[in-house]
Amino acid sequence: MSSQTLTAPAAPQPAITTIPGRDLVSIRDLSPIEVESLFHLAALMKARPQDFRTALAGKHVAMFFEKPSLRTRLTFEAGICGLGGSVSFVDQRHERLDARETLSDIAHNLERWVSGIVLRTFAHETVEGMAELACVPVINALSEVEHPCQALADYFTLYEKFGNLKKICVAYVGDGNNVMHSLLLTSALLGSKIRIATPKRYGPNPQILSDAQYIAKNTGAVIELMTDPHRAVKGVDAIYTDAWTSMAHEHETEERARIFPPYQVNDKLMSGAAPHAVFMHCLPAHRNEEVTDGVIDSAS
Repeated sequence: MSSQTLTAPAAPQPAITTIPGRDLVSIRDLSPIEVESLFHLAALMKARPQDFRTALAGKHVAMFFEKPSLRTRLTFEAGICGLGGSVSFVDQRHERLDARETLSDIAHNLERWVSGIVLRTFAHETVEGMAELACVPVINALSEVEHPCQALADYFTLYEKFGNLKKICVAYVGDGNNVMHSLLLTSALLGSKIRIATPKRYGPNPQILSDAQYIAKNTGAVIELMTDPHRAVKGVDAIYTDAWTSMAHEHETEERARIFPPYQVNDKLMSGAAPHAVFMHCLPAHRNEEVTDGVIDSAS
């Protein structure tokens, strides 16, 4: 399939064949055409769900979560079961995945029992290690570095809303965290435009930023970094934010509460965006901290 500009998803195209069986540890594991292909396939599955009821028939997936989850766990389980597969969930909130035995031993056991592994971990190295060791696909359902499935879902939503992603601009306002990293990389792969406004010292990981900028050189994406949230949101099509304090950084809560209030998404900040702009948040939200009730409950 040749590369093309994403347009409205009325006529989805078939997925390319290089994705099945692959790991998804980072957005960087995908090429621009593979992201486009995933979006076309997702649109097709939404339009004709009955055609995919047995896509995962006979497949069993193991999910290990070291962090709490509502949306990620339930959407993975619903998706897998809806495609005819089955799931085993292992709650790892009380100890890290490799606390009792080596990751290698775990991986080589799991690959004999399941068809895929979904991990939600503190250390990104845990996901990378599992992907290297296990001979079945490993999917990152959040680490401290990235949240690739979240970013893909968010940009698919923007694709459904606006069509041509090369013509839109997203402003991310707040903490330079895992979600922002994946949004940045996804925007770069899609040739889209993104503005990122964070306080000083809270910007993106330098390696993630460097990788995104390298990708952008080939896709025509535009990446702008700044500290002024009002400048960032001027005329944009979407404003995105996340919690000021991510899991495992709770010891910084008080300090961040002093630094981040200028980055709150409120009616005044939203008014700087385009009239048709939408508000986005990966949730859970800390209401009246990073976003006001008025914004999160609005039609936007």
